[in-house]
Amino acid sequence: MLTSLRPHRDDVALAVSGLLGGLLLWLLGLHTQGGRPFSAPWITLVPLTVMAAAELLRRSAPRTALTVAALALVADQFTRGSLATVLMFTDVMYAAVLYGTPAAARRLPVATLLVTVASTTGFLAWFRRPEALLIGVVVGLVSFVPAITGVSVRNHRTAAEAARLAAAQTARLAEMDRVQAVVAERARMARELHDMVANHLSAVAIHSTAALSIDDPDTSRSALKVIRENSVEGLAEMRRLIGLLREGGEDGAPAAAPTLASLDALVEQANTNGAPGGLVCVVEGNRGAGSAALPTPVELAAYRIVQESLTNALKHAAPGPVVVRLDLADEVLTVQVTSVLGSRPGPTAPGSGAGLVGMRERVALLGGTFEAGSDGAELWRVRAELPVQEREMRA
Repeated sequence: MLTSLRPHRDDVALAVSGLLGGLLLWLLGLHTQGGRPFSAPWITLVPLTVMAAAELLRRSAPRTALTVAALALVADQFTRGSLATVLMFTDVMYAAVLYGTPAAARRLPVATLLVTVASTTGFLAWFRRPEALLIGVVVGLVSFVPAITGVSVRNHRTAAEAARLAAAQTARLAEMDRVQAVVAERARMARELHDMVANHLSAVAIHSTAALSIDDPDTSRSALKVIRENSVEGLAEMRRLIGLLREGGEDGAPAAAPTLASLDALVEQANTNGAPGGLVCVVEGNRGAGSAALPTPVELAAYRIVQESLTNALKHAAPGPVVVRLDLADEVLTVQVTSVLGSRPGPTAPGSGAGLVGMRERVALLGGTFEAGSDGAELWRVRAELPVQEREMRA
């Protein structure tokens, strides 16, 4: 409690300045009135000192300060008076509105206005002279004007604080949006990197293992050929991704995203990589023939889903057909890839499980549906339904 009533250093400065100013006026013999009941010069210092003490509490205890100041101002009217006492009262009134409770800030201007009107009317009725209006003006300058000034300053401070809080909240929301955008971009980059490189690295791992495990020159030569092709293509894909990520590059043109027009080349490459393991890849369905061009995000997602499914088949599928089927109907592109379940002969490549996660994320961004699992006891099926209308996409 004592800590909360500790005067602010600005309040101490105001109190000391007011007290010293009042003492100077007293020493010079300057007073505001004369012919009062207590006309001894030293009595004027009592209300002055009490008013200076009230100034010390103007910020920490505004209600108490205003009560003490009002009593000191009334007492000052029975002495020869001091201008410093009156001026300090106006400051206490101003502070009571500015630092007081919201209820006090609402009531004090109304109360001082009523006091001003009542005093003006009373003195005018008593003296019956126009000069009595000056008394009302003085009362208004001492009470109502400081109160209404405090209301104005308080409203400006409240508006400034609300604007500051709104700006801080906007900054926090912007930071949250930035963090979410960074996370989303990192996830997109991770999907692109995985989908572009995993297929080539899986083929390199499988064929290099075959070249090391089978002591046959023809087999080794064929495996090395496949390894070289996939290494070159993997490097090209990496360069394209790095070109997309590099800022301020000399080539400002964006790299073209894969489309379904490249599907045949992808399947041909899968046949080359999967031939030693007995995999035969075929493409079925209408692929959206005769329809308008599909949105770029849909084509990219379909291409990556097929690419990742063929990579998984190369690593895990048993010998047999790998069927890629694309059908467009009712504004939905259905992508389905099936392969044979069973133990795979020869070398295999480990999987991280990120491929299915990436495919599911791509489909979710487009507002589609995705499922992957065994179809009965013989086939593994990956199926995705991609809406082709842009208004349905969430990307």
